[in-house]
Amino acid sequence: MTLPLVDLCWPQLPATIAALSTTRRGGVSTAPYDDAAGGGGLNLGTHVGDAPQSVAANRARLRTLLPAEPVWLRQVHGVRVIDADRPGSAPVPPEADASVSATPGVVCAIMTADCLPVLLADEHGRVVGAAHAGWRGLAAGVLEATVAAMRDAGAGRVLGWLGPAIGPREFEVGEEVVRAFAGLGDEAVAAFRPLPSRPGKYLADLPALARRALARAGVADVAGGTHCTAGEPQSFYSFRRDGATGRMASMIWIK
Repeated sequence: MTLPLVDLCWPQLPATIAALSTTRRGGVSTAPYDDAAGGGGLNLGTHVGDAPQSVAANRARLRTLLPAEPVWLRQVHGVRVIDADRPGSAPVPPEADASVSATPGVVCAIMTADCLPVLLADEHGRVVGAAHAGWRGLAAGVLEATVAAMRDAGAGRVLGWLGPAIGPREFEVGEEVVRAFAGLGDEAVAAFRPLPSRPGKYLADLPALARRALARAGVADVAGGTHCTAGEPQSFYSFRRDGATGRMASMIWIK
């Protein structure tokens, strides 16, 4: 089955690694989880109020593109990284915000609807990782933790890709968010632009914050970061824009 997917534009991705990122199109979910164009939406989140049978049908469509069922996570805006090769046997997804794998066919997956999905790959195709990078996770070090876990699993030079997320023209935050990054240096604080018309409010650049976090972890080769979920309603779900909405997924695996 063919699904409308994000064009990754990740030329450095090793030939032995596959990755994809979904849009809101190509599924069966109805409003407010639809495709915003009169058709069914590809909502992949089981926790957002969509009909369970619709989510199951959407995941089944996605599964046709994958070597195995993705290792889904219960994301909590933290920094825990799990080994997707040994996710455990719990009946519910493990509570974590990133996963890594060194085993062919194991699919690391992240769901988002404004937060930044970050896919990571060892340049030799030996290890992959996926991280959920909202502002809380970025401030706490989720990307650094994911890169460290990949290196523990045998990764050398790590490459990164930033998926669709709320963009720097849309992501309005308060002073508490700026303070959360104050200890990470002037470069991190520079990712916030004050709004003169709204004292105490700023526009935050999630991709810029992610690139700085990855640079601190030694990851300099980073692609993506061009799609804004809030500004592209025909392609992406956005919690900030719509409130009740679905979830996209970004995933990576070794072939």
